Amino acid sequence: MKYTLSLDGDPNIGVFARAFEEFAILPETVPDSFADAVAEALDVEIVRMFLQGTSIIGSLITGNSRGMVVSGMISEEERGRLEEYGEVMLLDETMNAAGNVILVNDEFALVHPEMPVTLMDRISEFLKVPVERMQIAGIPTVGMASVVTNKGVLLSPRATQHEIDRVEALTSLPVGCGSVNMGSILVGTGVIANSKGFIAGGATTGFELGRMEDVLGLLR
Repeated sequence: MKYTLSLDGDPNIGVFARAFEEFAILPETVPDSFADAVAEALDVEIVRMFLQGTSIIGSLITGNSRGMVVSGMISEEERGRLEEYGEVMLLDETMNAAGNVILVNDEFALVHPEMPVTLMDRISEFLKVPVERMQIAGIPTVGMASVVTNKGVLLSPRATQHEIDRVEALTSLPVGCGSVNMGSILVGTGVIANSKGFIAGGATTGFELGRMEDVLGLLR
């Protein structure tokens, strides 16, 4: 089933939520109708919480089946809550908005082109995937420029052929380009997804939804 949703009128739902295979993290204050739609579309348990005391969950955390990488500025209470659901790695460096600067699934990770090698190595060891520096469509915050699951990789519609080729060399999954919310190139800001489903921002067109279904391997 396809869904489009907005959160308090904002279609940039990927900024406020992060989905994993078995659970999705949403701000404490989301309406029940939003949480219920995410739970149904992605077949996940809903975890309601804040990170750094804020609602920008999607910008601050990412990960794969091996663990979560999250901003080192979260509280001990917030870290303890996350650890109920898996291993946690903190980004204590300046580049700590994990959801913005890392794009990752169970096969590979792309990171901000200015990320230090030592941090790349830590991420690679923790998530057990090869890590490469890259930008997508000239955007260094790869986690906001793209969407990845264990079924497909959706890149910004302005990704170059060279960027597409580099991603295709890292994975056996389908790689394609598409927009969200009536032409936004920052597809990661407008989509919540895992291998079981996706939800796109409320301004997303039918054509954009069809492209997402195709690339993310969710055609019925």
